[in-house]
Amino acid sequence: MNDLVAGGNATLPDGTLTLRVPGPFDLSVIVTGESGKVEGDGDFVFYNQPSAPGARLAGDTVTVDPRGLRRGAARVTVVVSPADPGTRLGALPLPVLSVAGSGGGLLARFAPPRPGPETVLMLAELYRRGTGWKIRALGQGYADGLAGVARDFGVDVADEGDEGHGAQATHRPGATHSPDATGDAFAALVNAERSAAGVPSVTVEHRLASAARAHAADMAAHGNLAAESPDGTSLYHRIAATGYHCLTVTEHLVSGPRTPAEFVAYCLGGSERALPFRDPAVAHVGVGHAAAPSGDTYWTAVWAAPMTPGGIARLAAEVSALTNAERTAAGLRPLAADPRLAAAAQAHSDDMVARDFYAHTSPEGSEPWDRARAAGCPHPGIGENIACGQRSAAEVVRGWMNSPGHRANILKPDFAHIGVGYATGSRAGTYWTQLFGT
Repeated sequence: MNDLVAGGNATLPDGTLTLRVPGPFDLSVIVTGESGKVEGDGDFVFYNQPSAPGARLAGDTVTVDPRGLRRGAARVTVVVSPADPGTRLGALPLPVLSVAGSGGGLLARFAPPRPGPETVLMLAELYRRGTGWKIRALGQGYADGLAGVARDFGVDVADEGDEGHGAQATHRPGATHSPDATGDAFAALVNAERSAAGVPSVTVEHRLASAARAHAADMAAHGNLAAESPDGTSLYHRIAATGYHCLTVTEHLVSGPRTPAEFVAYCLGGSERALPFRDPAVAHVGVGHAAAPSGDTYWTAVWAAPMTPGGIARLAAEVSALTNAERTAAGLRPLAADPRLAAAAQAHSDDMVARDFYAHTSPEGSEPWDRARAAGCPHPGIGENIACGQRSAAEVVRGWMNSPGHRANILKPDFAHIGVGYATGSRAGTYWTQLFGT
């Protein structure tokens, strides 16, 4: 049995799966294709529509037969909301998801971070991988009810009466749906600025938008302008939990502006704040805002480019090139790329994100030379630089050069080889590793 953490995943066996969330909750599932959008009303299984091909809801339990899902189905997202409309999830017991196989054995369990003001939580998603299926823990919250999560998946929700059991799902075939009017207005202002700067337009990405809205709601609830919530959940945890994998990520966290136009004007008023508006590498954006009890409005904007193998290779090559430029300026020979050092460096960056730590020594005591040896590196001498939070190759190399210990590794005459690793997520957003070998 797998105890999952947010962002963690596990392989599922063939056959029918039973998903249960006991407690004062309403359980729902949303069936989507590769696009992340529903095809129609029948893909939304909830209390008013308790069945769809391959999925059936009964009380606190939903059964899913991946083989019986409608043609083109690639993902089943599990959603929980309070049974009593208007109640915050933070005021209820923690919604814990258990997943059992066709034989009744427990396969996985997920207890999400405790919600705050959210009224809906995306707990997990079942997703197709090749010919099999896996489960990924999410823990992504919404403060605007079931309508918010439904609309992000392409379902228009019309309320009939209250915001609870009177909600009816309707889908406009062929329609595309931006996360909300605020996102559309923000994107229009951003793209006008980008057009004037001669850089490509950005598109609103629904997963980034949902993470941004959840983070803005959390900041508003706590009156705290920060990338990390009091419970330790960061904006980057929220992004990772949606399934969006960033190559690069930048954010704006702001309080005060009341409209998208005021928010954009504030961001453009500072040279550093304005950079993402004109950065040609940015492809996607998501924005959210929420009003605090004090009356202040809190904003979160996330700017990102999606992770690709080519993108990460280019970023690693840029770090190596900037490192070699520093060595050349100091009269030293450049470092040669070593794929074994690169594999060890990448594994360490990935591990720091996956296990939410930042150190040269891993939780079980593994050191840089241990990781290099495990990757098959023959070098007798090993050195390592790590960094977190920097948003570009230039920024991270500049930071290392401004630190005596890291600078000494970069400029060590004995080193002849280099490998670079990079990953996004966890608390700081970006995690960099340089591994050197003699």
